[in-house]
Amino acid sequence: MPTTAPSPAITHPPTTQAAAPTAELSLEERMAFINAAMTVRLEEAAVAHEVNTAHISTEPVDLADVVTVPLTPTLQPPTPYPTPVAALLQRAHHRLLTGGWCAGALVDAEGARCLYGAIHAEARGDQNLESRGLEVLMDAIRRQFGEVDSVPSFNDGFAGGRIPMRMLDQAADLADACGL
Repeated sequence: MPTTAPSPAITHPPTTQAAAPTAELSLEERMAFINAAMTVRLEEAAVAHEVNTAHISTEPVDLADVVTVPLTPTLQPPTPYPTPVAALLQRAHHRLLTGGWCAGALVDAEGARCLYGAIHAEARGDQNLESRGLEVLMDAIRRQFGEVDSVPSFNDGFAGGRIPMRMLDQAADLADACGL
């Protein structure tokens, strides 16, 4: 009788799944299990994200610096403030919006103006109104930026006009709130 070699034993890897429950789970029970599993995964992902980004320094973002509106030459001036200083600052702000902002000069070659140049032009020779407008603007600037030497030095400290023009708008609001 010929001898045959024994056949190798076939082994199956052990399964990691638990035996099926004898009773079927309800939809609510399955949803509760899935919710618990997802909560654990999301918490682990949140911790991993914090660990992976802990070395990145961040500064808070001022939405006024991010949200911008396209400017057009046909931009209509807003309803003027009833008080003279607030109306002056509002007109100066509108002049910068439509005519352009510049740094380093009262008026540049294209006709753009700095903060002081816009207030000076809109005061139309009224020295008292101009000086009161500059005082309110300095007050608004100092409230947000601390000690600043002058309106021209503040204006020239920026490469773009977004923040100086925003301060002019805030100064108009401040003057109106103070009844100036």
